[in-house]
Amino acid sequence: MARPVLLPGGRLATVPYDVGPFRPDVFHRIAAHDHVGVRTKFAAALLLALAWLTFSIWVSQPWLSDLGALTHPIFADVALTFIAYVPGFMNAFLLCSLILDRRPERCPPARYPGVTILIAAYQEQGEIGSTLESLARLDYPGEVEIIALNDGSTDGTAAEVRDYWGQLALQPRVTARLLDFPVNRGKAAVLNDGLAVARHELIVTIDADSRLLPDSLTAIVERLLSDPAGTAAVAGAVLVGNSKATSIAGAQQWDYFLGIAAVKRMQSMYHGTLVAQGAFAIYWRDAVNAVGGWPDMVGEDIVLTWAMLRRGWRVGYAEDAVVFTDAPTTLAQFAFQRKRWARGMVEALHQHERLLFKRRLSTKFIWWNLLFMPMDMVFTFIFIPGLVLALFGFYWIAGPITLLVLPLAALWNLIVFRIQNRMLKRRGIEMARSHVGFLLYLFLYPLVMQPVSLWGYAAELTGRRKEWGTK
Repeated sequence: MARPVLLPGGRLATVPYDVGPFRPDVFHRIAAHDHVGVRTKFAAALLLALAWLTFSIWVSQPWLSDLGALTHPIFADVALTFIAYVPGFMNAFLLCSLILDRRPERCPPARYPGVTILIAAYQEQGEIGSTLESLARLDYPGEVEIIALNDGSTDGTAAEVRDYWGQLALQPRVTARLLDFPVNRGKAAVLNDGLAVARHELIVTIDADSRLLPDSLTAIVERLLSDPAGTAAVAGAVLVGNSKATSIAGAQQWDYFLGIAAVKRMQSMYHGTLVAQGAFAIYWRDAVNAVGGWPDMVGEDIVLTWAMLRRGWRVGYAEDAVVFTDAPTTLAQFAFQRKRWARGMVEALHQHERLLFKRRLSTKFIWWNLLFMPMDMVFTFIFIPGLVLALFGFYWIAGPITLLVLPLAALWNLIVFRIQNRMLKRRGIEMARSHVGFLLYLFLYPLVMQPVSLWGYAAELTGRRKEWGTK
């Protein structure tokens, strides 16, 4: 089994584990290797998506003409582009990619390398205990170092960590400690402090309200080691563990289970998962150090991931390395979280705009993210008012052509549901499903998501104060 080494110029190569210590001076370029046929699959998905786009434009000409006559031709072009054409193209590309996806099996290595798990915590009293309990049940065959990072919490977070460390029976190959910082400095700062004292080459981050399954660490390590050369990080599969708490949490269950999972599968298929999320992800320590660690930003995990992609490295996705997290349970908490995610995307675009012009398959998804801003603006200020008009019989904005997007969305949701269900059955995972949450996800979720995301973009572009730690 191989490990990466870093060369001058920030390039990555892989060498066998038994060749000795990490040597930055013997670093050879690691271009992200394609699996055989990936470019062909990308081209096929792109052609089919363009065919759907062409059909959508052709069939919508009467609607475009009528709307242009009622308003202005430019208004009509913009409205239909971001209400029907772009979403339809995206859904078609995603659907084709999922149908063509055949990811390789992960393979166990001859020796499992040591792993350091970093848990950044702020005001997590009452939450972090269950996270620590899940770590005590890990069955990872290698050495594990757990470092809890208390970022100046004013509640009993640090005391709870100490209590649990005293009560939990950790296996001999597992060590645990607490770094208790007296002043709140932000998530990135404490993660970098943890990185500086980490003993192992592999770094895993999890949130302080997340629970790993016993074999999740093994699964994500195997995926990292089995993926193509040049893989600097791998995102785990995040599922909602408190879906029965409220209908808001229940709706997010389906967003994680269907929407987020589908996008990450697609992006990793083309070697460019855009977010190795802090809730559960694994990184090579030297890759994190090479890009300067976690940046002091709202979306520190997004910006870190894009920095790796900018180096030409690959970021993967372990669809069966599962962690259960607690989703926000109120509308206010949900809005704050998604606003923060939207800000993180703008930060990443600002920091790594050169990715828009990098020659790699995943560049398409950087442009994809860039289109979310005008899409969310048009949805908020044009489509939502158009829905209101449609209730009164005026189909100027929300017309019959918009219904063409629905079969595509329904089809890819069905395909992802089947893919995810197969994964759960293989892993023997029982997931308590919220049926009310499913209805909210289908019919009301976008009416909240898009305006909240727009709020996040505006907050970042206008330089509003940044913060973390509120669910």
